[in-house]
Amino acid sequence: MSDLAVADVPDYSLADEIIARLDRVLPADNGPYALHEPKIGGNAWDYVRDCLDTGWVSSAGAWVNRFETMLTEITGSAHAVATVNGTAALHTCLLLVGVQPGAEVLVPSLTFVATANTVRYCGAEPHFVDCEATSLGVDPAALDVHLAATAERRDGLCVNRLTDRPIRALVVMHCFGHPARMDALAEVAERYSLALVEDAAESLGSCYAGHHTGHIGRVAAISFNGNKTVTTGGGGAILTDDPVLAARARHLTTTARLPATDAVAHDLVAFNYRMPNLNAALGCAQLEQLAELLASKRRLAERIIEAFDGCEGARVLREPEWGRSNYWLNALILDPSHAAERDIVLHALNDAGYQCRPFWTPMHDLPMYAASPRAPLPVTDRMAASGINLPSGPGLI
Repeated sequence: MSDLAVADVPDYSLADEIIARLDRVLPADNGPYALHEPKIGGNAWDYVRDCLDTGWVSSAGAWVNRFETMLTEITGSAHAVATVNGTAALHTCLLLVGVQPGAEVLVPSLTFVATANTVRYCGAEPHFVDCEATSLGVDPAALDVHLAATAERRDGLCVNRLTDRPIRALVVMHCFGHPARMDALAEVAERYSLALVEDAAESLGSCYAGHHTGHIGRVAAISFNGNKTVTTGGGGAILTDDPVLAARARHLTTTARLPATDAVAHDLVAFNYRMPNLNAALGCAQLEQLAELLASKRRLAERIIEAFDGCEGARVLREPEWGRSNYWLNALILDPSHAAERDIVLHALNDAGYQCRPFWTPMHDLPMYAASPRAPLPVTDRMAASGINLPSGPGLI
């Protein structure tokens, strides 16, 4: 065989090592293993049947109220407003903090596309910032350096000197359930007069400095999509401690309908974003099981971490020292010297019955955001090129 032919043969040694280590936790002959399959049990059948039996299946009903109350009890937030999905919740959050057409919003480039899309829904422009390798959350030090180089305060506003647009808000996403470095980010946001919004879509059950995520930003958004730790099928929620913002959130997500009078009237162009009672009923049953679901996911994460101890060429992303993660999606990050093997490893894992996926394509690499303003993004590029999400469902352990 020629030297050229040998060079063309893919190197599967790292892939084989990763499969062997994952097989210690999830034996391949018991697979296949989904990336994140919901675990539905408890009172789910009874609660959903109640909606069907009573006819209360749409966006009003006792289960919606109960679901919101349970969320406040679990998260410690003073108010929760249930929405049809997490994207609707985040869109509403941005409107609540004053994001308007022509503005910019700082968002991580390493995130699900909804984080950037909701900025565009407001007629504003996403301004992408870098993450840190520890938690994959927004890097406060890099953000501070970037703002010092590109932004200035004018009449109480933060303005991008390069575009002359106001920068209204900073959205912090808790990536894969790992809490971002919130105190440092809040300090930067305050210094630059930025409204702080938490994209907590993935972090139900995660804590920062002993408190549930969503408490430091003025508002936060959670998702209950089918692949989340707790699911309502489709669904989301807005969290806030501000009663005025909570009332406005409820009004905006209920088509801005005025209190019942002789006429059906509305006072704003608003949104039909409320969660249906049917979804909320499932959500209540799921929230009753939250402690069990989180415990299962933590056991799985701990076993994966143990299995990959000492693995040359890859590391498991672990919760940061400043918080507790729900380990929504377990993440494996290849060393820079092995990043070029990411797709080989990914295909081998899927062929072996482990449903895995790469991290999201960074937002700045998507065609609709290619021209959006951005900070230097070296960590984002490195993590996106070398990251793999592993099976993480609560029913696997």
